[in-house]
Amino acid sequence: MIGKNKHVCAAILLLCIIANPSAAGTADVVNVEVAATGKNFDFAVAVKHADEGWDHYADRWQVVGEDGTVYGTRTLHHPHVEEQPFTRHLQGVEIPDGISAVVLRAGDSVHGFGGAEIRVELPGR
Repeated sequence: MIGKNKHVCAAILLLCIIANPSAAGTADVVNVEVAATGKNFDFAVAVKHADEGWDHYADRWQVVGEDGTVYGTRTLHHPHVEEQPFTRHLQGVEIPDGISAVVLRAGDSVHGFGGAEIRVELPGR
C-alpha cells in the first residue's frame, strides 16, 4: 500500500505545481506600430498575458537594439485581467543613427522577459 500512496502523492504534487499561479506563462508582444517623429520614434505595442492580479501580471515592455541596448521601457503599473491583449504607447524614443531595426519584448512580474518578441524595421532608416 505504501508504494501506491507514493504515486498518489506524486500525482497530487504535480497537479499543485501545474495549478501554481506562475503557470500563467510569460508576456508576449503580439503587435507593434512604430512611427518616426523627427529624430525619435513613437511605439504602440500590444501585449498579451494571462494576468491574474497583482501577484502575476505583465509589468513592462521594452524597445531593444539587436545588440541588447535598451532604448526605452514602458512600465505597466497595474494588471490588465479583463483587457487582453492590451496596447500601450511610448513616445519620443531616441534611437541612434545607424540602427535600422529594434526588437520589442514584454516582461511580467513573475518570469521577467522570455515571451514572444517582435522585430521591426524603423521607418526612414
